[in-house]
Amino acid sequence: MRAVITLTTDFGLADPYVAAMKGVILAINPEAAIVDVTHNVRPQRVLQAVFVTEAAWPFFPDGAVHVAVVDPGVGTARGTLCLDAPRGRFVGPDNGVLSAALPDGARPPAGEGASEIRVPEGCRVFSITNPRYLREPVSATFHGRDVFAPAAAHLSLGVPANELGDAVATMLALPQLRARRRADGALEGRVLHIDRFGNVVTDARTDDAPEGPIAVELVGEVVYGPVRTYADATGLVALAGSSGYIEVALPNDSASAQLGIEIGDRVIVRARG
Repeated sequence: MRAVITLTTDFGLADPYVAAMKGVILAINPEAAIVDVTHNVRPQRVLQAVFVTEAAWPFFPDGAVHVAVVDPGVGTARGTLCLDAPRGRFVGPDNGVLSAALPDGARPPAGEGASEIRVPEGCRVFSITNPRYLREPVSATFHGRDVFAPAAAHLSLGVPANELGDAVATMLALPQLRARRRADGALEGRVLHIDRFGNVVTDARTDDAPEGPIAVELVGEVVYGPVRTYADATGLVALAGSSGYIEVALPNDSASAQLGIEIGDRVIVRARG
């Protein structure tokens, strides 16, 4: 089977950046199967990149290489990492974007900020510093092309992760993608993602939501649900999305446009009284 490399970035498709990364990969491994998760992460939105990567990678074959480059600190002293996990390798900057590969128990609790954690049992993390596996010279502003793409390509050819550089014991992790439960039982969270259809994906997990009817409060509006499908409503409605989070949708239209909502905005999910 061809080696699989996935790409998640905030580069968009109007510039040559994604093509340059793919060119580097294919020059090293012409047989690589490159899959675009998305290149439309909002600029510098690391948490959104965690969500989309986390929503996609479990569906790939074991051993795939997953590259996530949303990197506001490119060229600074932040690390460049390869996380060798039981089901695949994850390559990206040490800014929390690789949290998508970590189990909830290894990440900070919901509602807390990013923090440095010890690499969890069953995983190994290595710095990407070995010049043999970098593209020289390394640009201070484009590690996606010069560090992460070549590292991923070499991994796809069977290079062991520990060949990329020294082992590291800690890494930066972002909190669990999970709304915080308040004392009154409501879930308090935020908007994680807005998809192409304008559906508003929150970090309130469906497994945590109250049973029965719910009310979702966001940007001064209250939206009721849940319904089973997008077609089961004619106005704004809440439902369980396919990734396991509560969404707000507007069938045949854009909920995000009607609400004027943005990623990061506050959301409350409570039982409908």
